[in-house]
Amino acid sequence: MDIKKFVDNYKQDMIDDLSKLISIESTMSDPIEGALFGKGPKDALLEGLKQCENLGFKTKNIDNYIGYAEIGEGEEVIGILAHLDVVPVGDGWKTDPYKLTIIDDVMYGRGVSDDKGAAVASMYALKIIKDLNIPLNKRVRLILGTNEENGSNCLKHYVEKEGHIDLGFTPDGSFPGVFGEKGIMHLDFHSKSTNIKDIYGGHTRNIVCDDCTIKIEKNTYSSKKLEDYFNNHNIEFSVNEDGDDVVINVKGIAAHSSRPSLGVNAITYLLFGLKSAGYQDPFVDYYCEKIGMDNDGKGYGLNISDDYGSLTANNGIIKMEDGVITGTLDIRFPVTYTLKQINEILEDNSDSENGYIGEMKGVEPLFYPVDSPLVSSLLKAYRKVTNDNETLPITMGGGTYAKGINNCIAFGCGFLGVDYHIHDKNEFLPIEELWLQTEIYVEAIKNLLEV
Repeated sequence: MDIKKFVDNYKQDMIDDLSKLISIESTMSDPIEGALFGKGPKDALLEGLKQCENLGFKTKNIDNYIGYAEIGEGEEVIGILAHLDVVPVGDGWKTDPYKLTIIDDVMYGRGVSDDKGAAVASMYALKIIKDLNIPLNKRVRLILGTNEENGSNCLKHYVEKEGHIDLGFTPDGSFPGVFGEKGIMHLDFHSKSTNIKDIYGGHTRNIVCDDCTIKIEKNTYSSKKLEDYFNNHNIEFSVNEDGDDVVINVKGIAAHSSRPSLGVNAITYLLFGLKSAGYQDPFVDYYCEKIGMDNDGKGYGLNISDDYGSLTANNGIIKMEDGVITGTLDIRFPVTYTLKQINEILEDNSDSENGYIGEMKGVEPLFYPVDSPLVSSLLKAYRKVTNDNETLPITMGGGTYAKGINNCIAFGCGFLGVDYHIHDKNEFLPIEELWLQTEIYVEAIKNLLEV
C-alpha cells in the first residue's frame, strides 16, 4: 500500500483547490445576513464544502458558521478540525497574498500554512482513505471552521449543534504533535495620564505590532538620542513635523503572539525610544515599567515558567480615543498554571497611578500525557512516514481548536524549526510539505480507526 502514489495522483487537484481557497479574502468583517463573521469566511466555507462534495463526501453546512465533510459509519466520530479564516495580510508582500504563487517549489499566499493548506491536505487524506477501501468502523469528519482567528465561535456553535468528537486532531500546530497548549489570558490596559496627542498601531491582538505612529509636541525630547536609539536597534522610522507637533512612525516585524520573540514590536520600540530620548510622560513610564521589552510579563509579576515553557506577553494593538490610551495584552501562560493563579498575580501587581488594567478573560491550558492513546497514535503516524524517531511532541503557546472540543490535539501542519511567516507578510509553504502532510494524515486516520 504505497500512499505516496495516491498522493501523486491528486497533486494538481490539490493545488487547484488550494488556489481557489487562497483567492478568497476570508478575514473576519462586519456581519451580514447569513454570515455572522462576514462575507469572506462564509465564501471560503461554501467553497471548501463544494470541494468536499466534488470528492464524493457527505457534507453539512451548520448555519454558515462551520461545516463538515464525512465518510464512514458508526457511532464514534474521528474529527479533523481545520479553519478557513485568515488574519489580515498587512503590508510588504512580494506576491499577491490572495493569489497562490509558486516560486522555486515554494507556495506563497495568505493561508497556505495557516490553515487552508492543511485543510486541503486533510481533505485529500480523506479521499485517499476512501480510495484505499479501508473498513471504516467510525465516522471520519473534516470540520471546516471560519472564526478560529477571532475567538473560535464557529467551533462553539459546532459543539452546541453536533457535540464533541471521540478522537481527533487539528492540523494547526506542529509535527510530531502538541500534547500541551498554554493557557491564554486577554486583557486591555488603559491610561488617562499622558501628554501624547495621538497614538495608534497594530492589526489584531494576537500579532506582534509591526507599525505604530505617535503624535507628540515638538521639542519635548532629544531628536539625536531618538535617532541614535532607532539606528542602534536597526529600527526603520520616520519623523515629520505637523505644526507644533511631530508625527513619529516606527516599522516593526509581525509574528504570532505565541512567539513574540520572533517579531519586532513597533509600539515597544517607539515608546522605549522616546523614553531613552528624554521624553517625559506618565503613560510612557507605565508602558516601559509594566509591559517592558522582554515579552515575559515581568512588570506584572508574571515572569513564571514550568517544565514545559515560560509565560509570554504581547502588546498587539494600541489606540487613543477621547484622551484615553488603550492597549491589548495577549498572555500565553504555562500549561501547569490556571487562570485563577494568573488572575491572582495580576491583582497583586497591577496597581499604578499611571495606568490600569480593564476586563480580563481567558482560556485554561490543554494537556494530554504523551503516552495517551491519542498522542501516541498520531506520533506513530508521523514516525512511520518521516522515519524521524528523534523529534518529540511539544507544548506550545498558540491556542487551537483543541481547546474547544474534547479528545483533540494539534498535529501538524508545520514542522519544527521552520518559520512559515504565519500571521506575517510572505506566508509560505514548501510544496513538498503539502504532499507530506497529506501522507501523514492518511496514516493518522488509519491509526485512530484502530484506537
